[in-house]
Amino acid sequence: MSTNAVRGIDTSVAPVDMKFEIVVIPVSDVDRAKEFYARLGWRLDADYDSGKDFRVIQFTPPGSGCSIIFGKNVTPAAPGSAQGLYLIVSDIQASAKSCSIAASRSAKCSTTKACTRARTSPSCLDASA
Repeated sequence: MSTNAVRGIDTSVAPVDMKFEIVVIPVSDVDRAKEFYARLGWRLDADYDSGKDFRVIQFTPPGSGCSIIFGKNVTPAAPGSAQGLYLIVSDIQASAKSCSIAASRSAKCSTTKACTRARTSPSCLDASA
């Protein structure tokens, strides 16, 4: 069996190029979360407000092909409920310092959970908690 074969499923169809693009992060305070991710140096890709109880903001970490989105009425999920997301960094000390500075200025976030172990925590993903 090849590494692409799946038991019971025809895998003879030509593969299609796929990319993971967006992760939705539920937050309680959209503007505070926006400030937090901006202070981390993430690229602001979009900030769309319909003016009718809907707002979506998209940020992309430097060098990443995947972005996060959050906003008002973007998801029914509870703020801080995102789990199992990993932010991989090339320099843990620099990343921890960056996160610590951003957190101290804009959010109640545990830099130990968010940066020292090089992963995000639900409390940090809701940068407005």
